[in-house]
Amino acid sequence: MYSQESSEKTIIQKLDLDGYIQQFQKFLAREKPVAMMGDINQHYRYIQALSRVQFPQPRPVPDLDRELNLIKKQGVLSLDEIHAFVSMLTYFNTLKTVGFTEPLLSWIQGIEIPEEIAEIIGYFTAEGDINPERDPELFKLERAIKQNKIEIRDTLYKLAHSGRLRDYMVDTQVHFNGGEETLLVRGGFNNAIKATVVARSPGGFFYILPQSISQLKEKESALLSKKEELIYTYCKNISAIFFKWERFLSFINKEYDRFDHYQARVSFARANEYEFILPSKHKRIKLQDFAHPAIENPVPVTIDLSKQIMLVTGVNAGGKTMLLKSMLSAVYMSKYLLPFKCNAAHTEVGHYKSIEAVIDDPQSVKNDISTFAGRMQEFAKLFTKEDAIVGVDEIELGTDSDEAASLFRVMLDELRKRGITFIVTTHHKRLASLMASDDQVELIAALYDEERRVPTYTFLQGSIGKSYAFETAQRYGVPVSIVDKAKKVYGEDKENLNELIERSTSLEREMRSKISQIDEELKSIERQKQKLLDEEAKLQESHRKAIATLENRYNAATKKAREALKAQESREGRRLLNVAHQRKEFTPKEVKLEEETPLKEGDKVKYRSHKGEIVGIRGKDATILVDGLKMRVPLGQLKRRGETPQVKVKPKAKEAKVHVEKTGAAVSVKLLGMYADEAIDTVDKFLSDALVNGLHEVQIIHGTGGGVLSKLVTDYLKRHPKIQKFYRMPGNLGITVVEL
Repeated sequence: MYSQESSEKTIIQKLDLDGYIQQFQKFLAREKPVAMMGDINQHYRYIQALSRVQFPQPRPVPDLDRELNLIKKQGVLSLDEIHAFVSMLTYFNTLKTVGFTEPLLSWIQGIEIPEEIAEIIGYFTAEGDINPERDPELFKLERAIKQNKIEIRDTLYKLAHSGRLRDYMVDTQVHFNGGEETLLVRGGFNNAIKATVVARSPGGFFYILPQSISQLKEKESALLSKKEELIYTYCKNISAIFFKWERFLSFINKEYDRFDHYQARVSFARANEYEFILPSKHKRIKLQDFAHPAIENPVPVTIDLSKQIMLVTGVNAGGKTMLLKSMLSAVYMSKYLLPFKCNAAHTEVGHYKSIEAVIDDPQSVKNDISTFAGRMQEFAKLFTKEDAIVGVDEIELGTDSDEAASLFRVMLDELRKRGITFIVTTHHKRLASLMASDDQVELIAALYDEERRVPTYTFLQGSIGKSYAFETAQRYGVPVSIVDKAKKVYGEDKENLNELIERSTSLEREMRSKISQIDEELKSIERQKQKLLDEEAKLQESHRKAIATLENRYNAATKKAREALKAQESREGRRLLNVAHQRKEFTPKEVKLEEETPLKEGDKVKYRSHKGEIVGIRGKDATILVDGLKMRVPLGQLKRRGETPQVKVKPKAKEAKVHVEKTGAAVSVKLLGMYADEAIDTVDKFLSDALVNGLHEVQIIHGTGGGVLSKLVTDYLKRHPKIQKFYRMPGNLGITVVEL
């Protein structure tokens, strides 16, 4: 366990994450390792749920492992140690009032505190003292101690202002010295007062304790002793209860640590606007807008490593080492669910069993080891590991470059067979050229601004970068003449090779830029296509509403026609008929509906940029003939060429036919048990039939009951234009007689 923590500290320091970890630990209620035991997916769900609510911050609590061992041995805890447990229990009670969602809700609500333990919580004040109001004896002691202190202070005040001590007093203040309340006097004070010298001041004066308050001091000491005895009794009794519930207290201690892990991460993320990334099962590192926490005003890193080896080449001081540290840091922080700055929606970090960083120069005079030998020792250890991610900075360090290139090429090939992923920085063009043809090697070039002669701290995937050693030397103050001579010594052929590398990098960058531009244009076309589809949907909706409006007008016209016929040959009837005919004669515009004809054999079609003819269809695929070649393609990706016959569907105009037939109409109608709308519709139809059949008097049976139906019928009859009069039947108020 110790070696693991030591290794973690080493990797934290190597990746420049020590300041970040220190900032994170300030949010913990008590110090602990950053790693969380258990299922990382479950931890992530709890952290996400906690991120959605506001919660109270926990109070600092010390590590209680020693205290739990003492409880197991039936020892007696101090008041402060007992209060530490009480603080944890009180915090969990507070959390139960927070509006958590699942899975936090079930977890927090499921923690039930035993009654004996809950009663102990009530013994304490917020400051951690026993509440004197719960114990009359303790209350009396507290009052007596307080009163005694007042008497001591008053006595000292009177002595300081007394006439007999005036000539000996340095000042009239009460001084605390060694925990005692004293007066500061000059020499010769014993002529005026009997006192004990407590100490001497730097100025040669005396701190004295007058004998007149000695009795008060003795009384105070006795009161404090009684209080301590009483407090010890409480501690002894509470410790006995704690022994009974030792397992529960161990459980609470563990759960408090677990919640502390969650709340510290959430609070840390909120304070810095960081994001959480759950490690994926894929061995891939895809970062977007990542910022290493140790860098102020960093250039965001966007990189994608989906292969087993990443080889980073390019300009000196161009950010190669920081890219390596950034990628390893992202793996470390996601492994332990520590938040960091990135675009979370487009970031993916794989899970690796271990993280190794071969960064520092291992050379040591004390151990008589060279740089290259130290590197070989570190690589030898890697042959015992599996499922790891390893960062190697300046892999060629300390030996002949050509020999090192061949050696490292073979070692990297063998180690990746053990499931190890490598991120390597190098200036070796030999090593880069040896590995460039491998499909599992990703080449990355650190870019350099030729015009401003400075690194850009950005990277280009799929290319080998130039080191720009001469330009870097000149940028850091080496005389131009020296640089020019060095270029001549370097040789024309090698300089031409560098120019070719630089040219290929420029072409690669230009190609990436054009691809990005084409992607943007495709996105613009997709947006325009979506806009047209939205407009088409709006037009279809408008068309549907227009048809619905015509339907409503038609229905209104037929209703007016029926009312006109019911009114027979009256003036009102003729007017309603005229309105009905006018609305009926409204002719809607002809709407042409296009129906898409399904593709069939022999149709001329277009597939992407190819033109062809369908020669066969099978399920969702079609076989097409293009320039004499047959291709099998998805049917949904084919578009018809030429004119497409459109099927026009002309809606049939609806006709309103009204036929009135006189039949034997009833002279009464029963509304009993009907709802209001149903009753009014029934009365309306009943009266219409009576008018058509020439009846002069009818009866509506609505009953008495609560009077609701009778009121509805009365209100309706008052508004009816063809009712001469109506009244309740004498002797039976549940029937209304209507005269037409």
